[in-house]
Amino acid sequence: MNPISEYAASISIDWADRKHNLCLKTFCFDVLEHTILEHKPEAIKDLANDLRVGFRGKPVAVCIESRKVPLIHALLKYDFLVLFPVNPQTLCRCRRTLVADRVRTTNRRIAALKLHLPQFLDLF
Repeated sequence: MNPISEYAASISIDWADRKHNLCLKTFCFDVLEHTILEHKPEAIKDLANDLRVGFRGKPVAVCIESRKVPLIHALLKYDFLVLFPVNPQTLCRCRRTLVADRVRTTNRRIAALKLHLPQFLDLF
C-alpha cells in the first residue's frame, strides 16, 4: 500500500444519476476544491486530462463507491489514477456517524449558548 505522501492529491466522487459531486484535496497546499461533473464520457476524459496536466502525471488517489462499476471502468484507463473503491455499506455507516456527531455537537453548542449567551439564540 502506498503512503499518502506519494499522491499529489486525492479526489472523492459522489456519483449520481444527474449531478456528480467531486471533492479534490491537494496535499501540498491542504486545499479542498468542490466541483460538479457532467454525466458525459467527455467530462470524465476532460477531468482526467486536467488532473494529469495539473499534477504533472503524479499519482492521484480516487475514492469512489464500489458499486459505481461503469465509472470505475472509465477511470481505470488512466494510469496515474489510483482507485480506492469503498463498500457502499461502509459509506452509509460513516454518513450516519457523521450526522449523529454533527447533531450532538450542535446540541452542545445550543446548550452552551443558552447557558452563557441566551440573547444570541433569538437572533436566529
